[in-house]
Amino acid sequence: MATDLEAGAAAGYRASRTMPIRAEWRRQWSRARTRWALGLMVALPLIILVAFQFDNGGDDNGGGEFGSLIDLATSGGLNFTLFCLYVSATFLLVVAVALFCGDTVASEAQWGSLRYLLAVPVPRARLVAVKLVVALGYSGLALLALACTGLAVGTARYGWKPLQSTVANEIAAGPGLVRLLGILGYLAVVLLVVAGLAFLLSVSTDAPLGAVGGAVLLWILSSILDQISALGAVRNLLPTHYSTAWLGLLSTPAQFDDIVKGAISAIVYATLFWSLAFWRFTRKDVTS
Repeated sequence: MATDLEAGAAAGYRASRTMPIRAEWRRQWSRARTRWALGLMVALPLIILVAFQFDNGGDDNGGGEFGSLIDLATSGGLNFTLFCLYVSATFLLVVAVALFCGDTVASEAQWGSLRYLLAVPVPRARLVAVKLVVALGYSGLALLALACTGLAVGTARYGWKPLQSTVANEIAAGPGLVRLLGILGYLAVVLLVVAGLAFLLSVSTDAPLGAVGGAVLLWILSSILDQISALGAVRNLLPTHYSTAWLGLLSTPAQFDDIVKGAISAIVYATLFWSLAFWRFTRKDVTS
């Protein structure tokens, strides 16, 4: 019992009981931005489905990889879900993760409630840890909401059919679902970089919009730099270089080399950003 009691703390005080995760989860759920963000994840597949119903087939959907996915999107529920992930992975999901992880601490500072949370007293390390866990939880929920809604409405409309791609033969529905789950898992790992960067900015500023927007803009900047071939091998170090490596799961056999490299890169970047965020916040002079 003595080990749980801080020197000079009131009897019965335990740092591990302050700011429980379930309370923070409910608190974040009560915020309109959380419900709107999750609602958008559910609405996107429905919007795409309606858009496909108005497509008369006369428009040119473009060529290349993106155009091929559009052509295959209506061939089954798995392909429809794949299309929803493809069109949202480079921006919409990035914004959602940046919103959940970039707004969580900075908004408290903007409202002036951060110092009161620390006065409860909630240990600084526990405060940022709980907020990070909840933010990651909602980020994962957003990804699942998009995929599950896409799979549900896509299967209801286009049927339960094999997964198709332009780089491999048809993959039976069962193994295709496993491949789709693998894609989801890889996207979740890649988005950890956005989560880490947004969280680092969140503990460094009192402006939530700055933290969210900064993370998104830096991700876009990395994507632009990755397109500059003159940078050579330097591009391999960019956090976005392997962001589309999940396409290797659509080939036969599946290609895992870039996926492994991308996962390692994302985990290293995320760990670095989170470590800096904890170091920064535990030494920061909180006045708001």
